[in-house]
Amino acid sequence: MNLSRRYFIQRSASASLLLTGVPMMLSCSSGDSKKEESGTSDAIESSTHSGTPFFKISLAQWSLHRALKGGQMDNLDFAAKTKNDFGIEAVEYVNQFFKDKAEDKAYLDEMTKRASDVGVEQLIIMIDGEGGLGDPDDGARMKAVENHYKWVEAAKYLGCHSIRVNAYGVGTAEDVSKAAVDGLGRLSTFAKNRDINVIVENHGGYSSDGSWLAGVMKQVAMDNCGTLPDFGNFCIERGEDGCANEYDRYKGVAEMMPYAKAVSAKSHDFDAEGNETHTDYVRMMKLVKDHGYHGYVGIEYEGSVLSEEEGIMATKRLLEKVGTML
Repeated sequence: MNLSRRYFIQRSASASLLLTGVPMMLSCSSGDSKKEESGTSDAIESSTHSGTPFFKISLAQWSLHRALKGGQMDNLDFAAKTKNDFGIEAVEYVNQFFKDKAEDKAYLDEMTKRASDVGVEQLIIMIDGEGGLGDPDDGARMKAVENHYKWVEAAKYLGCHSIRVNAYGVGTAEDVSKAAVDGLGRLSTFAKNRDINVIVENHGGYSSDGSWLAGVMKQVAMDNCGTLPDFGNFCIERGEDGCANEYDRYKGVAEMMPYAKAVSAKSHDFDAEGNETHTDYVRMMKLVKDHGYHGYVGIEYEGSVLSEEEGIMATKRLLEKVGTML
């Protein structure tokens, strides 16, 4: 999941004022495309703010992937750690950390019990390793669709609202789009009867092209099929020295937000003031708010300078600070 990142121009003077605590409000006129694409300085229109974030914070399990993969913690301990160590009350699971337990009701019951014991809500299971729902090969795509059925059932059993999937396939943009519309449509039809959403993250390849993914969503045209905009996964094609073709992250998030059923706050590194150095969180969270989103924003820390625990807390502090200003 680690993707190379470009560094962006330093925030405007107005954005710097916002992130150092000056109480101001950003105008959030929904549907104003010019404001959605404008910089932070264009958004400042008032000298007061409500002090209440417009969203809630969750924790994506991938933020602790090193500890989980290294055996320092177990999947069953994730909910308690989320609440006790970080003060966060909602979690987003990754299936690879309990990949053989999708149909193990006793295990899923224990996950739910441990989450309930500490007052943590279970929101999403992020699915990897089950095949590409955009595979142009009919047989491979149908196998991928069927592989996801058990995770739809597991999500329902846990009380989640969604599974996150990958619209991956090899071929032309048109061929993969056509296949993804079919694969997502079939899986969403199965999931609809279980009140589960099927949401697609920008996760490399064509899916990291916001326009392409929005086009797929328009063609699927199902209420329970949507997107999971990630602030950082916009590398369409990788090269020898990193990302060879990177989509504009602000444009991409703006294109995906009309279909968003969750949002992923990707973070890597922070400056001395606590600002994320790859993404302007004020500008990005304004895009999120301008589209009328008031759900959970999931922390997904992937940095290597801070420890996983420190990175999660740095991201949480930044989201809380920006959230109270918008």
